[in-house]
Parts: sequence; C-alpha cells; structure tokens
Amino acid sequence: MELELERKKHRLFIVLCGIFLTNALVAEMIGVKIFSGEGTLGLQPANLNILGFTMDFNLTAGAVIWPVVFITSDLINEYFGKPGVKRISYLTAGLIAYSFVVIFLTMRLPPAGWWLDANNQDNAGNYFNMDFAFNKIFGQGQRIIIGSLAAFLIGQLTDVFVFQRLRKVTGHRQLWLRATGSTVVSQLIDSFVVLFIAFAGVFSTSQIIAIGITNYIYKFVVAILLTPLVYAGHSIIDRYLGKEHAQKISEEASLQSQKFL
Repeated sequence: MELELERKKHRLFIVLCGIFLTNALVAEMIGVKIFSGEGTLGLQPANLNILGFTMDFNLTAGAVIWPVVFITSDLINEYFGKPGVKRISYLTAGLIAYSFVVIFLTMRLPPAGWWLDANNQDNAGNYFNMDFAFNKIFGQGQRIIIGSLAAFLIGQLTDVFVFQRLRKVTGHRQLWLRATGSTVVSQLIDSFVVLFIAFAGVFSTSQIIAIGITNYIYKFVVAILLTPLVYAGHSIIDRYLGKEHAQKISEEASLQSQKFL
C-alpha cells in the first residue's frame, strides 16, 4: 500500500511538473506578442488614467496561459511544499535560459536562399525579409530575459512562502485564501521586478509603475477567477491519492516549508 502511494505521489509530481514546465516555456516564447485585452472581449479601450498616463489592457500573449502556471504552482505547493516548488522553479528557469541561448544561436545561422524566397510574401502580397522577421520575433532583449527570469524565481519563492504561511493559519480549510492570497502577493512583486529590470532607464519610473499597475490589475482579477479551478484540481488529486493520504502528504509538505529559502 505504501509503495503504491509513493508511486502515485511520484506520478502526480511528474504530471504537475510537466504541465508547469510546458506552460512556463511556451508563455516565455509567445510573450513577445502584445495583444489588446479589451479588443479580445469586443470592448473599447479602457483608457485608464494612471499617474498621468493613459493605460489600456495591452498584455503579452504569455498572459493567456500563465494562469495555468498559477494553478499548477498552487497544487505543487499544496502537496509538495517548498521543496517541490523550488525544484521545478529552478529547473524551469534553467530550461528557459537554455531555450533563449539556443534561440540566440539559431538567429546567427545563415538562412537558406530558397527559404527566404519561398516565404517572403504575405497574403496581401507585401514582401518582407523572413530571416529578419524570425530574428525580430524571437530575439527578445537581454534585459527582458534577465528581468523575466529574476521575476519568475522571486515570484515563485514568494508564492510558496505566503502560501505556506496562510496554510499554517487556515490548516486544511480555506484553500481559496492561501491559493489566491499567495498568487496576489507574488504577482505584485513579479509585475514590478520584471519591468524595472527590463525598462529602467528606458521608461520613466512613473511610466513603469503605471504599466505595472495595469498588468497587476489583470493578474489580480485572473487570480480571483481561477479559484474554482484550483478547487477542481485539488478535488481530482484528493480522489487520485485518497482523501486521507492526500491530507497526510499536504501536512508533510507544510512541515518542510517554514522558511523563505
């Protein structure tokens, strides 16, 4: 029985890590595209006046799937605690860095002539340089990459710390509070760390704060809306492990997660 439980626990960790890692990597790759949140919903631009700047909800495409990372992180936090979150966070950061190194190297490869000729016209008949387009899309600035990785790691460590502190107070009750509360706090830090590292000296401090506030409003709303999905994931895992065993694993995770680092 114990052996089977350990196997289930390991399988669960692998599945959660796979979901976390895949979505984090894809979010970084597609994050170069900026889309209109209002336009996606068929709404007019928000035109929020923040610190003297007119701000709309223009978000990176990575924001579309990043909520999956939030949910998965909370589930890993609940059942595997700080050790589990740290392992997958460090691994993910390393693989994201590796991905950008590979992309950087492929950008330096000389393009094949036929590839340029076969892919140099859009549907409207406009000509473009395919190699330039490839490099422009994938060639994110070094400061943005560094800022993104730093914000990711700091955000994850903050998330697990706040989550476990709230769990110590709530016990097995009020999952919504520790899941939502940890995400709200960690994403507040994440939103501003990445912007200040990436754009300090490019934008004014007021403009960076204004952009950060707009991004954070989106993340805050998403964190609230995701609460039912966190409960759904929790319920599926409890049924998979068995309620009693799931509670035991969660307690063990909590005991291993008392410090920030």
